[in-house]
Amino acid sequence: MRQLTKIQSIIYLVGGLMMVIGAGASLLVWSPAPYVFAVGAVCFASMQMLQRYEGQNFVIRRLRRIMLLSDVLFLVAALLMLANQGNFFGLSYITYIQYVYNKWVVVLLIAAILQLYTTHRIGHELEKDADTSSKKL
Repeated sequence: MRQLTKIQSIIYLVGGLMMVIGAGASLLVWSPAPYVFAVGAVCFASMQMLQRYEGQNFVIRRLRRIMLLSDVLFLVAALLMLANQGNFFGLSYITYIQYVYNKWVVVLLIAAILQLYTTHRIGHELEKDADTSSKKL
């Protein structure tokens, strides 16, 4: 995996922290929380998308695609969180309640589970690759 620079790593960590603060504060009905979460999600997802895998391991490539899907879901959760503040999509009240209102929680949960799974599996696969390459030497 291509490593991030020091500044990119800081942006990545701050973005993750802002996502946690934004999601937690939104449950406490703090009005700027969706904006904090959205900025954090953009920082986190963009820095994670910059990390590339240049190897040939098919499993790691598949896991990276799943991780990119979770990044997109983080961004969708941010959009739904912003839409939760008001009906800016112009939907009828019933449609808004059915499809938008507090649905960001479900999307965020799916994204977080995918992120945890892929992070754990990629670390395991990279470790396994390092062990097999050291045994070949």
